[in-house]
Amino acid sequence: MTESGVAEVRKKHPRIKKNDKVIVITGKEKGKIGGVLSVDSEKGRVLIEKVNIVKRHSRPSIQTGQGGIIDKESPLDISNVMLVCNKCAEPTRIGKRVLEDGSRIRVCKKCGEPMDD
Repeated sequence: MTESGVAEVRKKHPRIKKNDKVIVITGKEKGKIGGVLSVDSEKGRVLIEKVNIVKRHSRPSIQTGQGGIIDKESPLDISNVMLVCNKCAEPTRIGKRVLEDGSRIRVCKKCGEPMDD
């Protein structure tokens, strides 16, 4: 608890990493598959290529040269996406496995194959 009496929220470590293949499981973009461009673990958001496209209006400037309407990706909440396994090609949850040398790897909960390349 903080001094103001509000409980602190412990942030979760995201199981999704950059360059992972994910599927959107809820919302207006449901069913779309794309690669992860970036993960913001503090805000719990993930940016996926060619998913959740929004239009941004930009003014002409010296750097860009001309203005206009630009299509760009907008971040989604990390809870709205699910990782797609490379081997079985299905949306899956992620487990952790400790190898003999002590390193940890991510594994598919459906087929048991390692997710990390």
